[in-house]
Amino acid sequence: MRVASLLPSATETLFALGVEPVGVSHSCDHPPAASELPTLTSTVVDHADRSAADIDEQMREVDGAVYDLDEARLAALEPDLLVTQATCDVCAVDASEVRAAAARLDPEPEVLACDPHSFADALDDVVRIGEAVGEEAAASDLRADLRERVDAVRERAERAVADEGRPRAAVLDWTDPPIRAGHWVRDMVEIAGADPAFQPDGPSEPVAWDDVVAADPEALVVAPCGFERERAERAVADLAARPGFDELGAVADGRVYAVDGNGLFNRPSHRLVDSLEALFACLHPDHAATTPAAHDRIGRVERAETPSARADGG
Repeated sequence: MRVASLLPSATETLFALGVEPVGVSHSCDHPPAASELPTLTSTVVDHADRSAADIDEQMREVDGAVYDLDEARLAALEPDLLVTQATCDVCAVDASEVRAAAARLDPEPEVLACDPHSFADALDDVVRIGEAVGEEAAASDLRADLRERVDAVRERAERAVADEGRPRAAVLDWTDPPIRAGHWVRDMVEIAGADPAFQPDGPSEPVAWDDVVAADPEALVVAPCGFERERAERAVADLAARPGFDELGAVADGRVYAVDGNGLFNRPSHRLVDSLEALFACLHPDHAATTPAAHDRIGRVERAETPSARADGG
């Protein structure tokens, strides 16, 4: 089957099931082989080395579609199936546009639109994609392995909560303006043994910085959508300049983490289980199988590295 993936999470899952797409989106970069495939989408927004505030301003100023689909290249690839998403209208080509483009192709390919809104939804999409591409057995095996890993985190979390309680946690998937991570993240925080009250029970949503300060998280995880770890660290440095940052419990306890949001948290693929394991290491390091430092996509931000701390002499 010839499959075109317009969604990074779907591309990751397809490769995990042994299926190499014939074309991918411009954002598909995992596994590395995905970067060598024909690119079917583009964006008018310049993300390269731009700040969170700059990217947000560009998104607000776009007149028309944020993402474009190269229909001519898509037609030349003659896909049997297009995999896209309907969860977030700022993350990929709109699903309605993909369906309209598919209808203009001859022959018309099937369209599978993933629409996960919870942690379970995201993992169940492994099975949906497997069924769509005729790899049911591989998908079933992968889903079973994921279930075992999640159960292992649940068990460790139960012991950690019994010993330490549930820390107040805050996960941000953007910093300027601050946006608290929604969809599957609330489930992940709860499974990992923390208080999920800060996360919305629904899509990601803007949050006033004063509300972040009022929540006083004991663990702050910053995983900006599309940012790798180094850029996430710079985003935390921007947060550190805001009033009240140094008074956060997470800052005082050295539990502020900058996370590669491009590889963890933001993409609802099977790798969300990697994200769950990393999150548990941040929330309950004494009970985790590995420390946060063992995860190369996580950086613990030292208080002395923040601008205010440097100004005060650390």
